Amino acid sequence: MARLGGRAHHAHAACALVALVAACPIGLLIAAEAKPQYEFGDIAVAAATADEPRLPEAEAARALEHLEQGTKAWSGARTCIACHTNGTYMQIRPSLTPHFGPPAPAQREFHVAQLATFEKMDRASLQKSTRPGQVIYLAAGLAEWDAHVTGSLSPQTDTALGLMLDLQLESGTWGSLDCWPPFESDAYHEATVAAMAVGTAPGWLATIDDDARRSVGRLETYLRETPPPHDYGRVLLLWASTRLPDLLPSGQRAELVDMIWRHQRADGGWSIRTFASPEAWGGGNRAAKLRDEPEFTDPPSDGHQTGLAVLVLHSAGVEATDPRLQRGIAWLKANQRDSGRWWTRSLNTDSWHFITYSGTAYALAALAATGELPRER
Repeated sequence: MARLGGRAHHAHAACALVALVAACPIGLLIAAEAKPQYEFGDIAVAAATADEPRLPEAEAARALEHLEQGTKAWSGARTCIACHTNGTYMQIRPSLTPHFGPPAPAQREFHVAQLATFEKMDRASLQKSTRPGQVIYLAAGLAEWDAHVTGSLSPQTDTALGLMLDLQLESGTWGSLDCWPPFESDAYHEATVAAMAVGTAPGWLATIDDDARRSVGRLETYLRETPPPHDYGRVLLLWASTRLPDLLPSGQRAELVDMIWRHQRADGGWSIRTFASPEAWGGGNRAAKLRDEPEFTDPPSDGHQTGLAVLVLHSAGVEATDPRLQRGIAWLKANQRDSGRWWTRSLNTDSWHFITYSGTAYALAALAATGELPRER
């Protein structure tokens, strides 16, 4: 392609035991630094490191290949939906169809197979560990596929959204772990992704019954009335409001846009570490690790937050020509690494840095949204 010029009463115990959850053994992923970040069959994606060389100029094709290899390897080796990898792939990749063509059907087929598995499980089991988040990302990914690939609501997406609402708590959100920031660390995050799912699925809101409408109403009330746990959550709230235009008043949206600008770094990028205090991520279990980082007082810009900020700001109405947004775009174009990824240091451990995957997906989507990628059709 072209070059570029939760639930508090059990969350801590669940985090301690998440390595034993057969559905998606995230906690077992502790390995030597040299081990590939993703590995399955003939796929071996090199470990993510801060010192990986930067490309002389950004390459969209290399970023896309990184995303494709990562999602294939995760789905093949782990056989589960993970918010940070194949969940993110399905949330982002369909929107890139005008630039790269539609995604391979295999990833949608994997998600549909997961849906069939979840449908056979009792609701109590689906409320445990990472499963509410998996169902939410499943529904969101299928909704994105319908919106950007086929243009119409599929029966599978309708089923996934119904299952997602079946798992909704009376509070309006869903059960969540609190130990794997940013994705699996708070119920507010999950609610924003659920809101994007219901707002994105083509025509779905116009056809739902009264029970589903009440569930959507509880979700909207939760997002309006529950204070986000940190500024990162406020970014996600703004993003959700771009899919549900009546979610927030224009004045609040403008305040959220201003908040993101205040976090912009001197080099034009953004750092995820400025968007929450160490103790505010989930249950605070990563606070010691984050405070011990040598760059704690002056964290560098990273791909995850810069890509997310540019993407959300533009989705919220900031023109691509805005000089401040152009500085963020320039940072993205100057900081892609040789593997195709954009670097972001994990908030959790320094073993896998899976956040680089979302950092790459958000960066590529941001460049596409702001007109930096050519269209194939």
